[in-house]
Amino acid sequence: MTTALPAFFARRNIYYGWVVAAVTFVTMLATAGALGAPGVMLRPLEAEFGWQNSDISTAFAVRLVLFGLMGPFSAALMNRFGVRRVVVTALFLIIAGFGFSVTMTQLWQLMLFWGLVIGFGTGMTAQVLGATVATRWFVSRRGLVVGLLTASNATGQLIFLPVIAAATEAWGWRTALGLVVVLLAIALVGVLVLMRDRPADVGLAPLGGTHQPAPAHTTGFLTLVSAPIVGLRDAARSYVFWVLFITFFVCGLSTNGLIQTHWVSICGDYGIRPVSAAGFLAFVGLFDFAGTLLSGWLSDRYDNRWLLFWYYGLRGLSLLYLPLTGFDPLLLAGFAVFYGLDWVATVPPTVKISAERFGAEKAGLVFGWVFAAHQLGAATAAYGAGWSRTDLESYVPALVVAGGFCLVAAALCLTIERKREPAAPLPQAA
Repeated sequence: MTTALPAFFARRNIYYGWVVAAVTFVTMLATAGALGAPGVMLRPLEAEFGWQNSDISTAFAVRLVLFGLMGPFSAALMNRFGVRRVVVTALFLIIAGFGFSVTMTQLWQLMLFWGLVIGFGTGMTAQVLGATVATRWFVSRRGLVVGLLTASNATGQLIFLPVIAAATEAWGWRTALGLVVVLLAIALVGVLVLMRDRPADVGLAPLGGTHQPAPAHTTGFLTLVSAPIVGLRDAARSYVFWVLFITFFVCGLSTNGLIQTHWVSICGDYGIRPVSAAGFLAFVGLFDFAGTLLSGWLSDRYDNRWLLFWYYGLRGLSLLYLPLTGFDPLLLAGFAVFYGLDWVATVPPTVKISAERFGAEKAGLVFGWVFAAHQLGAATAAYGAGWSRTDLESYVPALVVAGGFCLVAAALCLTIERKREPAAPLPQAA
């Protein structure tokens, strides 16, 4: 099968990298749905176990921190053991975490299953997976592929929420988790059958690039563990890295940790039912898919610094506007369109800048640390918004703070110097 499948697609003039990208798309869609599922179960857990919003949000914050911190280490694991093995291991972890969680009755069990186990599993298939696949298999169309895979990750977190919310309301949160496990199992089968680690494994070159033989893997365990730390040390000497790190912290602060985690609860404060609230998030997801694909296309053609400026700036304005809507359905639909187009449009330009400034081989590792900042921001918002709701009895302060930080991030992006192209060689005298 290792040779038969690539040959099958080659006979039909289909580059096998598109098959790998499709499998990665489905995998990230499934794991993203798993990552977003707990957000619609916050209130059912409060009702069944009597846990406070801030306590449950702490478990969510742990999951988001691990989801981010695993990024650079998963990049090192993919380089050493291959994408396929790492993704299969991650899917088994996520399935186990959700499977065992249906029996939980104590808060520490929530921390263990939804915080640690699922945090590790989803962290191994985070945005770093999409960045690694895109940089290994594509030179041309790289921005488009990054946009496509990023869209699958963000859209998966949003588009499945109405289904999960409806299942939770009709049959309970345990049955809803069963649906998530089925989706993950489908992705697992696809990875086992179709995933390949590098173009060289099937005798191909990256699309638009030159043939690159698969490197020999002789890395010891200590070197493997230290590689992300060494990569962070080297990247930390660059001002560009810190701009990307800080702005991506704000990206997570204003998306996953705030809106994805607390949206259903936010809407509940204004009398909107969970299924309807999840429907708005699905609406955001649809426009996010279009917006992220468009961002990938734009990142191949325009200055990525200015793209990031507009993305962060417009997102900040939309979050500052949200409390002013009074959660009127019509105004809320307008917010969903505007905010959705910008949900994770920041990823393709950030990946492109990482690859341009640090090289294709280091891009996955560097972006892993940048993505870790994203999830630290998400964890901060997940806990901070829960604290705001519990102690201040309102989510509005969290929305205002996130919007303000987005405006700061927008200005910070323009401090990155334009990349200087190497001078053309002078013609030789005859």
